[in-house]
Amino acid sequence: MPNRITTIGFDADDTLWQNERFYRVTETRFVELLRDHTDPEELPARLLAAEKRNLGLYGFGIKGFTLSMIETALEVTGGNLPPSVIAEILAAGREMLGHPVEPLPNVQETLEALAGRFRLIMITKGDLFDQERKLAASGLGDFFAAIEIVSDKTMSTYERIFSQHGDGPSRSLMVGNSLKSDIVPALAAGSWGVYVPHALTWSFEHHEKPEDHPRFHEIAELGQLETVLRKIAG
Repeated sequence: MPNRITTIGFDADDTLWQNERFYRVTETRFVELLRDHTDPEELPARLLAAEKRNLGLYGFGIKGFTLSMIETALEVTGGNLPPSVIAEILAAGREMLGHPVEPLPNVQETLEALAGRFRLIMITKGDLFDQERKLAASGLGDFFAAIEIVSDKTMSTYERIFSQHGDGPSRSLMVGNSLKSDIVPALAAGSWGVYVPHALTWSFEHHEKPEDHPRFHEIAELGQLETVLRKIAG
């Protein structure tokens, strides 16, 4: 059965557990801190621009986000940023690094049902220490045959991971909430892709749906993954 799926990759943030909402809360706090220094309506766009500029240097994750907040604050105040505001931004970043891990609905049950029948791999990008912390706090680690924390997710990323830990991309499936990172590059590698939208996906991860691709599927929540797997197998 050349098309039989043997390996399933799962994104972590906002696929297995909540993540983006902590960024949104912190961004709101950041805007309030600088309300007297700049137009609060423009600040989120300026912060996003800084994040994009810095991805190649800091990568994805809370530490890079915190540094981008400080950089943006310095820009909008002309370098006259009160030390107390810098301290507040750093405190907000530290709080994010300790936020609770809340698995999304049906995650535990889905992984339990699949773990004995497929090789499960967690494929996530972000800060190594923070991702390891969240995985440990989630209690989901034992379901995965491999954990891959990568700097970015590209076609070659999925080719490597699914060849190393599975039977190659063509017999693998990737599940995630980001079309740009989880689905489109996995499809390009020859895998199946199952998109699970999250209400608060970062704008940088937006991408047009590859709805015409024969290996693309979309579900409303992770509990529907079994239906997709039966459809592919049948």
